[in-house]
Formats: sequence, C-alpha cells, structure tokens
Amino acid sequence: MSYENIIAQKNNGVFTITINRETKLNALNVKTLQEIREAVLSVQNDKEVYGIILTGAGTKAFAAGADIAEFANFTIAQGTEMSAAGHAVMNTLEQSKKPVIAAVNGFALGGGCELAMACHMRVASDNARFGQPEVNLGLVPGYAGTQRLVQLIGKGKAIELLTTGDAINAHEAKSLGLVNHVVEQAELIIKCNEIIDKIKTKAPLAIESVIRLVNANLDKKEDGFANEITDFGNFFGTKDFKEGVDAFLNKRKATFTGE
Repeated sequence: MSYENIIAQKNNGVFTITINRETKLNALNVKTLQEIREAVLSVQNDKEVYGIILTGAGTKAFAAGADIAEFANFTIAQGTEMSAAGHAVMNTLEQSKKPVIAAVNGFALGGGCELAMACHMRVASDNARFGQPEVNLGLVPGYAGTQRLVQLIGKGKAIELLTTGDAINAHEAKSLGLVNHVVEQAELIIKCNEIIDKIKTKAPLAIESVIRLVNANLDKKEDGFANEITDFGNFFGTKDFKEGVDAFLNKRKATFTGE
C-alpha cells in the first residue's frame, strides 16, 4: 500500500511507520492521521509482525503538532469533527493488538504528544521535547491529551503542563513516567527494535491479551479484573500455554505459534 505522507516498511517482524513531512516538522494534518490509522490497521492480523514503531522523518521532530493552517478557519462543527476523527486514530493505536512504540526524535508537541501517548510505549532521543501548548492558541487538546496525560503522569503535573503550555525535555519526561527510555538519537530505532526483539520471543496471544486487559483498566465500561480472570482461564486451553510450560519444565526455549 502506498501513502502520501508516511512511509510504511516491514522488516524482520517490525512494522515501521515514519511520518514523512520533515519540512513541516511532521505536522499532523488530517491526511497524515488517516494514513497512520490505515497503516496500523493493515497489520493487525499479520502473523509476521510482532510490533510497530512510529516515528518522524529527520532529527528535529517526531510530530510538532497539528497542522494549524489546516484548521485556522474551522467552524464549531468542523472543529468537533476534527477532534472526533483524531480520537479515532489515537484509539486505533491504543487498541492495536501489536505493541506500538513511539520513537520520539525531537519535538512531540500538541497532537504530536497526543500521538506518542496513544502508543503503548515511548522511547525518546535525548533531544526530545514534550508538551501540550494548545492554551497558547486559545484551545484545549483535541486528541485526548487531557485524558492520557493524566493517566501517564498524574493529575497535578498534567494540569500544570496543560495550563502553562510548558514543554519538558526527555529526561524530565522519563522521571514523570511519560517516557520508558531515553537514548542518544543514533540509538533510538535500535532501542525500539531491541524491545520488539524481546516481545518476539513471547506468546503472541498473551501479548494481545496484556494490551487488551491494560486498556480495560482505563475503560469505565469494562471490568478489567473480571476480564483478567476470564483471559487467564482461557489460556489453559491454548497450545502456547502447553508449549510454554513444557519448555519451562524441560529447561528449553519455548517456540510459540500464536495458537
């Protein structure tokens, strides 16, 4: 599948999506967000893909925010529609059966920060900066920034960043729990691949279940505790469970098939 604003590549079990608008600091216009969603959905049932890396072209920006010129003259209805469409993209990332890692290389501001937060993990280069500066435009975040930032760093610090519009560096982001790892820029994609290489060795059905159960914890309509009990029991009927236990008892490496 060909895209206009992103590059999508599959290599050695990793599906890499690169936002390819470097001259615009990888700003997220509507077309770009739609293409990211399409790309993520395209590999959900691909057994050759174990994880997804989402990053931005160049060294300056992961995504420096939404494309302001695109919505500068929107009406209330258009703004509402834009936000709803953006939420759908972020939900697709969060609910992906394949683990999604944001490789944050530079600015992740506004919609870019929201995009990174929708991913399951975040690895940042040491020049990365995170922030939700929407209040400077007379706006609030529109792609669930007010919700996921609180989940990741807590209410007090989230409200501070959301109301001041301040940006934080990669090391502060890590100390707050917003980022999993901080590495030198040259090591960014390498580190993301290392994480997925570990995931490759685990049972695929269990990985999918972990993501679904963690998301259930954040969904008020779901009972995550009850879901865990059900999933735990169901795994006793899988081939992967039998393989994992046999490998453990016989001190050998397990070979999982996702069955």
